[in-house]
Amino acid sequence: MKLSHFNFELPDELLAEYPSEHRDESRLMVLNREKQTIEHKQFKDLIDYFNEDDVMILNDTKVFPARLFGNKEKTGARIEVFLLRELNAEQRLWDVLVDPARKIRIGNKLYFGEDEMLVAEVIDNTTSRGRTLRFLYDGSYEEFRKKLTQLGQTPLPKYINREVEPEDEERYQTIYAKNEGAVAAPTAGLHFSKHLLKRLEIKGINFAEVTLHVGLGTFNPVEVEDLSKHKMDSEEIIIPIQTADKINTALKEKRRICAVGTTAMRAIESSVSSKGNLNDYSGWTNKFTPDVFTLSASSDRICQGETVTYTINGGAGARVAPSTTATYTFRVQGAVVQSIMGNNVMTFLPGTIASGDTVTIDVMDGQSNPLNGCVADTSTISHTIIIDTLTPAT
Repeated sequence: MKLSHFNFELPDELLAEYPSEHRDESRLMVLNREKQTIEHKQFKDLIDYFNEDDVMILNDTKVFPARLFGNKEKTGARIEVFLLRELNAEQRLWDVLVDPARKIRIGNKLYFGEDEMLVAEVIDNTTSRGRTLRFLYDGSYEEFRKKLTQLGQTPLPKYINREVEPEDEERYQTIYAKNEGAVAAPTAGLHFSKHLLKRLEIKGINFAEVTLHVGLGTFNPVEVEDLSKHKMDSEEIIIPIQTADKINTALKEKRRICAVGTTAMRAIESSVSSKGNLNDYSGWTNKFTPDVFTLSASSDRICQGETVTYTINGGAGARVAPSTTATYTFRVQGAVVQSIMGNNVMTFLPGTIASGDTVTIDVMDGQSNPLNGCVADTSTISHTIIIDTLTPAT
């Protein structure tokens, strides 16, 4: 898969500088896979597409004011310091990005605030813009963290071309955020309002919370054309056992499971067992979802045009002997509900096909047809299947 596959034009006038007045009245594009149609709705209409006992997975990370501005010793040059993650609480070591980076070298000191009571010393270069800082502050750790919060600004994305405003502290945060540690918001969740969550709850939708503290891995630009060569920075994730149990129950009952945003998706896909269940986990992930990966724990994504490998178990269809398997590769044509073909296994190349999806496979002329022998030249035959299990392509 190539980076250029994702190129598209986004006119400046369509890039929002401010959020909509009401969170749940932002735009929602609905793709109907069966009818192949596109509709434009409001986000609050999301409730119409879910049923009782479906599960939504929410990333409950909380953004902290990660952007600081200080002055370099002697020259007084204004330097932006973007806090990425705390490396050592006792020594007050932080991994940061600095801008402009060319002015900041090991041994330099930066002063923050009008009283300059907070000082940072550069002790290491990590990347072209990355530095390790040791903060110097005459006070307890709790007082130090409070000072960081006082001096820090809401870390709005760089593509928003305006100054930070007081309202951003509340709006650049999901309403269910509670575990502080992110330097950017999990943006898909920003559109949920308290009212919408209550309506979903009344309808019987279940919520499962995971934590992925958004860091450099999420917003660092991809700079390689071959996506398999992109290296993700690790980010901390937490999947409570209650969340794993709730999702595994939904999988067992064949309920729909929707990961709200790529951070929630990356969190669950980082802890899927070989049997396709979700494990509880606390640690780090560098999962990169456009690469080859297993979509075992979420069931609400699919793409046309993907190449898939369909494995028939012995005895399941014509020309496959018992106790053996035969593998065929097909092209995904569309999604229509018709039939289920046994307990077969589907593996796939990079894409977004998920367990539980219904897809049409198109056997091209001259290829073996796993149900009816071979397909004659200059003809095709289509079958519809529901994917039962996905395993990584080799």
